[in-house]
Amino acid sequence: MRITQLFCLGVAALTIGSCTTTKKLKKSEGETHRIDSMYKVLQGTYTDCREQHAADLAKIQSLEDQLNYAKANNNQILNQMKDLSVISGTQAESIKKSLDNIGVKDAYITELQKAITRKDSMNIALVVNLKSAVGNLSDKDINIKVDKGVVYVDISDKMLFKSGSYEISEQASEVLGKVAKVLTSQPDIEFMVEGHTDTKPFKRGDLEDNWDLSAKRATSVVRELQVKYHVPPSHMTAAGRGEYVPIASNDTKDGMATNRRTRIVILPQLDQFFKLLEKPKG
Repeated sequence: MRITQLFCLGVAALTIGSCTTTKKLKKSEGETHRIDSMYKVLQGTYTDCREQHAADLAKIQSLEDQLNYAKANNNQILNQMKDLSVISGTQAESIKKSLDNIGVKDAYITELQKAITRKDSMNIALVVNLKSAVGNLSDKDINIKVDKGVVYVDISDKMLFKSGSYEISEQASEVLGKVAKVLTSQPDIEFMVEGHTDTKPFKRGDLEDNWDLSAKRATSVVRELQVKYHVPPSHMTAAGRGEYVPIASNDTKDGMATNRRTRIVILPQLDQFFKLLEKPKG
């Protein structure tokens, strides 16, 4: 009986020891995992620091190169100034004016570059807002783009009119409403609504030809934007372009369908650039 008790005590001791060992092992594994994670973080931080250090060194080197160039250029100017003692007062004044003019022109060019950058940024934002407003409509139905600094919105005729008609269709309200919302959010925007057709001869009722049809359609869109969506009429122009400004070949049905469109042209604000052009006097 005593031997059995001793045996049981031994087994219990081994079991307790095993549990303790298992707990220590798990704790050790957890600590190892934590250290590994910290190591990876530190390694990433070290890599970032090295890259930043290399970039800083490159900047310092670039600044040193600029400084050395400036010193050399300054010495050259000082040497040239020694020879200026022999020039007359009139010549000195002429040189000063020339230098002043160069400064004015540099500032003028910088201002123009800023204006162009602002205009490009506004156009990009306008295109993004328009595309977001029209949602998932197919590019074949409505195409929005920037070309040579001008924003164009091309809407296929089937989205706005019935065949051979210049009366706005019911489904046109959804498209024009979305476009109008973006245009009215920019109070300084002015735009032209252009009607375009294919080359297929057309004559019906009071309409003599495609040019008549395109002009009527443009006017209908302008009136719709004014009456229904309260777009200021002073910000809009209606124009009929007929068949004379195609964007695709009229030799195919798809090409003709592409050419039958209403185009909204966001007009650039040229007055801002004219004001800039008036500034330099030198």
